[in-house]
Amino acid sequence: MEIKIIKEDKKQFLDLLLLADEQESMIDKYLARGDLFALYDNGLKSVCVVTGESAGVCELKNIATYEKWHGLGYASRLIQYISAYCKDKYKTMLVGTGEIPWILRFYEKNGFALSHRIPNFFTDNYDRPLFENGVQLVDMVYLKKEL
Repeated sequence: MEIKIIKEDKKQFLDLLLLADEQESMIDKYLARGDLFALYDNGLKSVCVVTGESAGVCELKNIATYEKWHGLGYASRLIQYISAYCKDKYKTMLVGTGEIPWILRFYEKNGFALSHRIPNFFTDNYDRPLFENGVQLVDMVYLKKEL
């Protein structure tokens, strides 16, 4: 297993990034300013993007694993890696997501705790309704992890 930091041509990973954030214009808002990490294990399996948000705070903006590789620990491994990578520069890592129980459990299992929410984030910022397993995403739920 190898994790690479991608500095150029980040859009080559757009197909994977769109699995976690379905609107390209939203990805465009953070991709150029973020660090993109790609996990390879006999081919590309997972990616994530981390941005610096303020003094001491970074945000995990996008994390995605190809569906056929779900449940094998690739996303958790990426979180472990970026947590270690970011801890010298930041004190806290945030992640925002929809209010989907299995996703919230995934982040909690990886050291995040509920922080706050932004009401109507998905309905106000996306050009169409977003659904996860038949549930419409409305509020952005933020979790945080002390590094």
